[in-house]
Amino acid sequence: MHIPGFGVRPPDNTFVRPFHPFRGLSFPKCCEPGATLLYYNASVKFILREFKREDFGILWDIDQKCFPPGISYSRLELAAYIRRRGSLTLVAESADARREAAGPAILAFIVAEVDRRGIGHIITIDVVPDARRFGIGSSLLDAADNLGALAFYKRRGYFLETTVSHYYSNGVDALILRKDLLPQAKSR
Repeated sequence: MHIPGFGVRPPDNTFVRPFHPFRGLSFPKCCEPGATLLYYNASVKFILREFKREDFGILWDIDQKCFPPGISYSRLELAAYIRRRGSLTLVAESADARREAAGPAILAFIVAEVDRRGIGHIITIDVVPDARRFGIGSSLLDAADNLGALAFYKRRGYFLETTVSHYYSNGVDALILRKDLLPQAKSR
């Protein structure tokens, strides 16, 4: 699967380090002798959004690639978890694919739920192999940390519109929620 904005995954014996324009390049002390040192642009652009019904087939395919048979969910199981009361499914989509009008390139997703006591549970978090190690899974988990609040807003008609990367001083992303207050005009 080709994902716009992503290159080939480096070999296992390769240390990948982002280039920092002010600190320059320094070989890490932890590297084994003979390891290759590669650099990449760590600013991969992706957006987090809520799951849409038409995403289901892609999410199921990703789950099959991420987990072996017997651990990956069947279509019926995954659909049941997504529809479960108190559950929230967020999707990470390549912003480059959206700009290129190539359709959604879903990179990852998370299905999580919060029970009546406010205790959250991650049902699954899946990241396509070529998109791993870019912080996408971490962003999904950060969003799930706020699962109780997201479920609260979702029950009241709000939906996730976009994210603002590193908005807060501790580096956490801000989630921009939206609610349409005006009723939709009915077609005549």
